[in-house]
Amino acid sequence: MELVRALGGAVASSSLLGVPLGHNSSFLQGPAFAPPQIREAIWCGSTNASTEEGKELNDPRVLTDVGDVPVQEIRDCGVDDDRLMNIISESVKLVMEEGCVEKIGGPLDILHLDAHPDIYHAFEGNKYPHASSFARIMEGGYARRLLQVGLRSINSAGREQGKRFGVEQYEMRTFSRDRHILENLKLGEGVKGVYISVDVDCLDPAFAPGVSHIEPGGLSFCDVLNILHNLQADVVEFNPQRDTVDGMTAMVAAKLVRELTAKISKMKE
Repeated sequence: MELVRALGGAVASSSLLGVPLGHNSSFLQGPAFAPPQIREAIWCGSTNASTEEGKELNDPRVLTDVGDVPVQEIRDCGVDDDRLMNIISESVKLVMEEGCVEKIGGPLDILHLDAHPDIYHAFEGNKYPHASSFARIMEGGYARRLLQVGLRSINSAGREQGKRFGVEQYEMRTFSRDRHILENLKLGEGVKGVYISVDVDCLDPAFAPGVSHIEPGGLSFCDVLNILHNLQADVVEFNPQRDTVDGMTAMVAAKLVRELTAKISKMKE
C-alpha cells in the first residue's frame, strides 16, 4: 500500500492512528493495550474486508494504517504530561486532513458518545485524566457545539460543567424521547468540521463488556450507527483486560472503526 501511495496511485480517505494511553485513567489502565487488539480484530479471518456501506477496507483509497504514537517510550524519556499531550496532538494533526482547528481555521462541532460526560475540571488533582478531556476542549475554545449522547453516569458536577460550557447533554433515561432528534442531527452548519468521539462504554455492556467502567443501560450497536455522522472520529476506552475470552468487545470496536472508515470514504467520493 505504501508503494502505491508513494507512486501517487492512491490517497486513503481515512488514517488509522493508535494512541496507547492509559496512565491517567481514574480506574483501570487496560485501554493502553487496545490498539493492537483492534487492529487484529479489523483483519480477523472471521469476517471479510467489506463494510455495510459497501466499501472494501483493503482498498488503499479507503484506509491506511499509520501505526501508534509511542506513548510509553516518550514517557520513559522523562517527558511530562503537558509535553506528552502536545506530542499526541501534533501526531493527530499530521494524519488528519481537515479535522483540527488550526488547519480549518475555527472551532468544530463535536459529537461525543459516552456513558460519562468526561468534563470534570480536574480529577484528584490531575487535569489530564480521561474524566476531564472535554473540559480542556471547551476551555480552549475548540468546539462551537458539544453534544454528549448516551450519558447514564453523570453527577451534579457533570451537569454543572455542562451548563457552564453550554453542552447539549442527552441522557439514556430520555433516549426513547430523544431518538428522533439524535438520528437526524444537523452538525457542521456554519463551521468547517465535525468530530466524533466514540467511547466504547456508550454501548450497553451486553454488546461491549470489555470496558473499564461498566454502566448497564446503554446504547445498542445499531443505535450508535444510526446516530453517527460521516466525519473524523476516535474510538476510545476499550479495555482488553476486561474483554471476553473470544474478544467480543475488540470486534465491536473494530466494527465501529470499519463502519466509520466507510462512511468517511463515501462522504469524500
